[in-house]
Amino acid sequence: MLCSSQLVPSVQAWARELGFSQIGVAGVDLSSAEPGLMQWLEKGFHGEMHYMQSHGLKRARPAELVPGTVSVITARMDYLPASMFAGQGRGWQAVEWDRLRRPEEAIVSVYARGRDYHKVLRSRLQKLAERIAAEIGPFGHRAFTDSAPVLEAELASRSGQGWRGKHTLILNREAGSMFFLGEIYVDLALEPTAPVSAHCGSCTACIDACPTAAIVAPRRVDARRCISYLTIEHAGAIPEELRPLMANRIYGCDDCQLACPWNKFAQPSRLPDFDARPGLAGSSLVAFFAWEEAEFLRRTEGSPIRRIGHQRWLRNLAVALGNAWRDTGDEAVRAALAGRAGHEDALVREHVAWALAQREP
Repeated sequence: MLCSSQLVPSVQAWARELGFSQIGVAGVDLSSAEPGLMQWLEKGFHGEMHYMQSHGLKRARPAELVPGTVSVITARMDYLPASMFAGQGRGWQAVEWDRLRRPEEAIVSVYARGRDYHKVLRSRLQKLAERIAAEIGPFGHRAFTDSAPVLEAELASRSGQGWRGKHTLILNREAGSMFFLGEIYVDLALEPTAPVSAHCGSCTACIDACPTAAIVAPRRVDARRCISYLTIEHAGAIPEELRPLMANRIYGCDDCQLACPWNKFAQPSRLPDFDARPGLAGSSLVAFFAWEEAEFLRRTEGSPIRRIGHQRWLRNLAVALGNAWRDTGDEAVRAALAGRAGHEDALVREHVAWALAQREP
């Protein structure tokens, strides 16, 4: 049986076999993060994500969330599809910027073009826990992937996965920010891995690039203005003043990461799970808008996109089509919108009406 000092290097080796990019260990005292969390909640920056407030400080207290927790094993996994690195001389960031310049192309955030990461990471974290148990015997543990009140970025930064960028995401010198995070809360006393220093300096590229000015200060995001929040978490009408700024982004937004210089070091995923599904990159807004609910459910099975449902899918597309109608005057765009003008759902109808009003026919 391995002693605690030998266990972490072994866990790191086992994790690499499972497709993880890096493993770290953090302690459970996150008290220094509590004031910032409370200030963010008090300002209402969490928007309609009421679960973030209902859990309160439990997010910063791992031993309260899972009694008996002594250490947290942190993991990260690169997610860029390998195809994004094949035969390209300009780099994946330039290619994605080009997509945003084509107003009638539907833009889905890169991370959501493949399989639902929650399922992929949780399964592999559980396998990692089972491998540890096979070595040391049964132990208390619980795995998380963006699935519970966990301060993922705080734990990741404390355990050396990277530093908090000004966009609040974790940045790694060898991998940028294009990776998922996961954790295993354990009742084992493990030696923490060392944090790394920050390397953003005076750069404000992510802040400057945000289409809706959602990054209100370094490492402080007002989710209510964030396109990822608006297209995924927000259930109601999208504020009218923000709709023109969303352009053709229909699920998530990568702009702050596209602008970040560190992402020239982003690495391709070693797993085929995150390969882009056919059609989720390069398709037109009109084509996606034509999906009825049955087709939406079939095409998004096993995808993170399915969680927003068909209604929000059409809402998001209506906004993007309105922006495309304004910018191009393409009659096919207007016709697609007109075809949904009498949709049974009031939320969809309202966004379609707005979209049609963006340009005189």
